[in-house]
Amino acid sequence: MKIRITADSTCDLSKELIAQHGIVLFPMTIICDNVAHQDGVDIFEQDLYDYAARTGKLAGTAASNPTEYGEFFDRTIGDADALIHVSLSSGISSCTQNAKIAAAERENVFVVDSQNLSTGSGHIVLDACEMAEEGRDPREICAVLEETVGRVEASFVIDTLKYLHKGGRCSTLELLGANLLNFKPCIEVRGGKMEVGRKYRGAYLNVIRKYVVDRLTGRGDIDYSRLFITHTTTPREICDAVRETVESIAKFDRIYETDAGPTIACHCGPCTLGILFKRKAN
Repeated sequence: MKIRITADSTCDLSKELIAQHGIVLFPMTIICDNVAHQDGVDIFEQDLYDYAARTGKLAGTAASNPTEYGEFFDRTIGDADALIHVSLSSGISSCTQNAKIAAAERENVFVVDSQNLSTGSGHIVLDACEMAEEGRDPREICAVLEETVGRVEASFVIDTLKYLHKGGRCSTLELLGANLLNFKPCIEVRGGKMEVGRKYRGAYLNVIRKYVVDRLTGRGDIDYSRLFITHTTTPREICDAVRETVESIAKFDRIYETDAGPTIACHCGPCTLGILFKRKAN
């Protein structure tokens, strides 16, 4: 059985992984001055920083409607027997709901709510690809994925609260306090939504090393098959330090470094970095 795997563009997988597995991305909509753009098609990370610097505003995002998802499914399924689409978390966007409405009108299209974003969703996409390549039934694949979503551990450390402040996600007082005390918050995905976790303090390189140590040490529940290092524009020495720290603590079978796309960038700003992995099944 041939199964096509598609995903919302917010999965932040690299071009190499997308090409290797034949994944087709559904581009998210990003709005600048009432003009709609397609994530990763005609708008990119640096464009959003330039827009924020020029206007003092953040770009917005908009969920596609069921008709748009339906048209995407119809033109993408091609000669495949079934299509499985992995969506951005329903706790963050109405994308899942709209994609499921479109899928309900098609017998061979299935939608899985990743309950995550960025390469947290990317883990689910790659798991889907691996099972599809094994020739497993699409309903079986979806059942496995729906169990897996709760075991994905996604978090990011943010260098500056400026973008969260512009987006109304932190107060002016919080921004001033963070600047004065040099706080770097860790944003975690819990129950499909973003929440503030630990607040680190200090230089970003030291903070990011401490963050990696905190996420990976003293645990027996980590699935070491795959880890993503995903970031918005971040200095090379910091990315290298993260990889070195990960490798000094844990032996993952595969470590992928990927760039976070415009949807993440417009909310978190540059120099945002996270390690994303899965926990073992019970």
